[in-house]
Amino acid sequence: MNTPVYDFLINYAQQDPVRLHMPGHKGRFGAPALQKATALDITEITGADSLFEASGILAESEKNASSLYGTAYTFYSCGGSTLCIQTMLLMMKQQGRRVLAARNVHRAFLNACVLLDIPVQWIYPRKSDGILSGTYDLADFEAALQAQTRPACVYVTSPDYLGRMADIAGLAELCHRYHAKLLVDNAHGAHLAFLPWQCHPIQLGADYCCDSAHKMLSGLTGTAYLHVRSDIDTEPERVRDAMAMFGSTSPSYLMLASLDWCNRELASPLFRKQLEEVLNRIQQLKCRFSPRYCFTDGDPMHLTIDACASDLDGQELAAHLEQHQVFVEYADRYHVVLLFSAASTDFDFETLEKLLENFVPTRVAAEEKFSLPRPETVCGIREAALAPQEIVPVEESIGRICAAVKVPCPPAVPIVLSGERIDRDCIAVCRGYGIAEISVVQ
Repeated sequence: MNTPVYDFLINYAQQDPVRLHMPGHKGRFGAPALQKATALDITEITGADSLFEASGILAESEKNASSLYGTAYTFYSCGGSTLCIQTMLLMMKQQGRRVLAARNVHRAFLNACVLLDIPVQWIYPRKSDGILSGTYDLADFEAALQAQTRPACVYVTSPDYLGRMADIAGLAELCHRYHAKLLVDNAHGAHLAFLPWQCHPIQLGADYCCDSAHKMLSGLTGTAYLHVRSDIDTEPERVRDAMAMFGSTSPSYLMLASLDWCNRELASPLFRKQLEEVLNRIQQLKCRFSPRYCFTDGDPMHLTIDACASDLDGQELAAHLEQHQVFVEYADRYHVVLLFSAASTDFDFETLEKLLENFVPTRVAAEEKFSLPRPETVCGIREAALAPQEIVPVEESIGRICAAVKVPCPPAVPIVLSGERIDRDCIAVCRGYGIAEISVVQ
């Protein structure tokens, strides 16, 4: 597959032109370790196209990505999946759709709702696995859709932070039956389109979907794709206009070139071979260490250890790994999340397996995992988030109204939302996840 953006940057740098344009480093200044990168760091000069008005090399590269994912359109983001989420929600607001969302959303979704003044009807899991994951029932979504008096959309996160995957095919069928749109935060699932079985949200019928190219593929941090399904009527100019509402007018060409090159990797038979080899190694590791370690089902590239079920403390296991230069994606007392990709090597697996074999736990995780609380909604998300606020100790916040959502990233799943009244359950969950302070409305 061709790489029009990457090739343009290489050719431009090799010509060593007089750069009377931004950026100010002129391809010469900057940290020594970044010199090769600055030579390729340009702005929208002649021939380089413009991301939100793409008609040249960027449009060509996006079409390459679209052909790989089987979409009508795929758009590049230099603002991560956050920009894609903002874009999807703006388009739903423009269509006058009510937003129904599974509760374990990323804080980027909440921030977009603040900016766009979007009320949300929440769907809670029937069974929780801490605050990060849970099992949702299609019947709950159907009941919510049946009750709507105007067009709606359904928003879910899949895979979620622990790797658990929603029933996207079932949700897609349900949404289309009720003339609703299905939006999927697939930030952790850009690789799913290239697994031996079809499990990418677009392949399963989602209408819109965002993939972070940097989480599981080789894109630079902050790169993402926004996908639009092939058989729905959406004008690409409207999507670009929506993205431009939130995106920087100076997107990074280094990031865009990494997306361009990522297409070439995804199109290569070698990528699928490497992906299959890693999948086999993960399965072998699970077989070797079960039942000593209990693993969470879901996306096979997420190796999530259920610390509670394994009678250990996830933070202690993570500390053991990191003492030996193995750094995990996320850990709390209840889970340890380890992410693999096609770039993972035999050395990675061998090192991890030795450390898992040698680990001797001294602490046991808490027996009970916290569920997402269901506090009373007092006012709108936007009203609370933009109101005068103060930060107070969590212990002193009972009865107060949550203002800004401030949770660590990762995992960035809010415990209590802007506009909700903080109760004892909220405080208990915050304590359980080590959150000592909270922002409340004055």
